[in-house]
Amino acid sequence: MKLVDGAHAPELTKKVQRHSSAAVPMGMGVAAKEDLNERLKKLVNAAPCMLFMKGSPQEPRCGFSRQIVELFKQHSIQYSSFDILSDEEVRQGLKTFFNWPTYPQVYVNGELVGGLDIVKELAESGELENTCPKTITLENRLKSLINKNNVMLFMKGNKEMAKCGFSRQILEMLNSTGVEYDTFDILQDEEVRQGLKTFSNWPTYPQLYVKGELIGGHDIVKVFHQSFYI
Repeated sequence: MKLVDGAHAPELTKKVQRHSSAAVPMGMGVAAKEDLNERLKKLVNAAPCMLFMKGSPQEPRCGFSRQIVELFKQHSIQYSSFDILSDEEVRQGLKTFFNWPTYPQVYVNGELVGGLDIVKELAESGELENTCPKTITLENRLKSLINKNNVMLFMKGNKEMAKCGFSRQILEMLNSTGVEYDTFDILQDEEVRQGLKTFSNWPTYPQLYVKGELIGGHDIVKVFHQSFYI
């Protein structure tokens, strides 16, 4: 076997290791930090009230998180949550970014309110409901939705893509009249889908509302549409 001249093993190893370690470009660390900060800003603004906790409201994974969930439940606070145990980058980043070292943490409109002790004080003083948004009842939510526009169509799919034949036909009828209307995709919200059936005593979809009043479904709209052109 012929050896390659000039190959000094220890020196060669050092060179390979030195060149195989990718140098981090200047500024990359700063960019990564900025990216994390932007992510944190988006997370704390993901809902009007955001709770960063260990676990989930259904399964809190520490006593403090469990207590704050219970307080929110008692005071009918509407909130979304983020499990900091699922993302170490967020867990550590929030401590530094908002200068609050412990969890849970509560944010309202992107601003830090504080942890369990602060929430307890707000609850005891009666200020919690004024600080955090209250849960909207399903009935009030449905009323708000059907009055979102003068003409509201609750359908399967949306204006761009109907997901059933009746919804497609009712879209065509509305479009032919030139009436301005808005739609709600009941396939995206099971609570609304089931709740509206009871609220308006109309078991099928699509459903058309004008100024908050139920007109009816496909067959009713079809009759109106035909009479419109007679």
